[in-house]
Amino acid sequence: MAAQDRALLPDALRGLALLGIVLINVQDFAGFRVWEQQGLDRAVQVLTDVLFNGKAVALFAMLFGWGAAGLWERHGRGLYVRRHLLLLVIGLAHFTLLWHGDIIGGYAVSALIFILLLRRSAGALLRWAWGLYLLGALNLVVGYGLYRTAPGSRVLFSPDFAPHQSYASILADRAADLPYQLGSEVLLASFTIPLFAFGAWAYRSGLLARPAEHRPLLRRLLAWGFGLGLPLGLGLAYLNTLDTEQAGMLSEGMRVISGLPVAFGYVGLFGLLSLQARVPALLAALARSGRLALTHYITQSLVLTLIFYPYTFGLYGQVHAAAAVGTALLLALAQIAFSAWYLRRYGRGPLESLLRWAVYGRC
Repeated sequence: MAAQDRALLPDALRGLALLGIVLINVQDFAGFRVWEQQGLDRAVQVLTDVLFNGKAVALFAMLFGWGAAGLWERHGRGLYVRRHLLLLVIGLAHFTLLWHGDIIGGYAVSALIFILLLRRSAGALLRWAWGLYLLGALNLVVGYGLYRTAPGSRVLFSPDFAPHQSYASILADRAADLPYQLGSEVLLASFTIPLFAFGAWAYRSGLLARPAEHRPLLRRLLAWGFGLGLPLGLGLAYLNTLDTEQAGMLSEGMRVISGLPVAFGYVGLFGLLSLQARVPALLAALARSGRLALTHYITQSLVLTLIFYPYTFGLYGQVHAAAAVGTALLLALAQIAFSAWYLRRYGRGPLESLLRWAVYGRC
């Protein structure tokens, strides 16, 4: 939709989510082990765990659900399905050509499954969201908590590159993994669909588009979200200092459990800030970045693989948390600054324009 018709709050939250995602994803791009960080590196790791690990992606998924609900209500099934099939193609290309950690394709698959819930009322969406979220969190904690392993057995889920491995070799490996990736994207739906349902509820209730009507709820989200989620985030940070496989698996459950309440806290905080007489400059800057979400997300993968992967500078596994997160933060700040310049001249991101043309037949 036109810039003047866009709600500020969803774009600002999307910009925040993009910032948090790159600060967390850089661990995978750089290939450092979280449990081996010491001193400043450990402090940076703890800070990112508490504020963003699991939180940014939960917020991003809810916003995806918010947008999916709007698309469904404005344009119906046909265009909804076409847009998400195109996003699946983009996600698979991103996975194959750039980075194994793509979430675009997984969100697209989840959005197609999410059709089963989109016709339900706002109240029913909220009940499904809580039920599926709590069931998934319980399954993670109980399932992963059954493992009993010795110290030193924790594994890194980042790629295992050979020294100076070529881009062609890495590309061939990822192309061979495409069937596995498609299966993973179906499994991802168990985590993303409840978050989509929370986002769809927010769309139906007008929480993000009309925050002035929801001040009491925004205050509760701020208080309860951060009050519950930040201590849970400290639990995640503690698990990420331990080197057992059990701690690594429990941390996956804790990412999910701590992610949702802190994401709610950010919604409450940004929602209340958006109601100020003068919109804070930070919100406006993040909103501009959020309008280029697809372009920025893909660009993050392109830049960080060029910095860390073995076919370029070969820094993979050679840097620790502070240097890696600092690099990601500089990239995110550059994207935020670039967004203001770009939108003044073009109004819509390049990949956003391409997707719009493919879906609607116009730029």
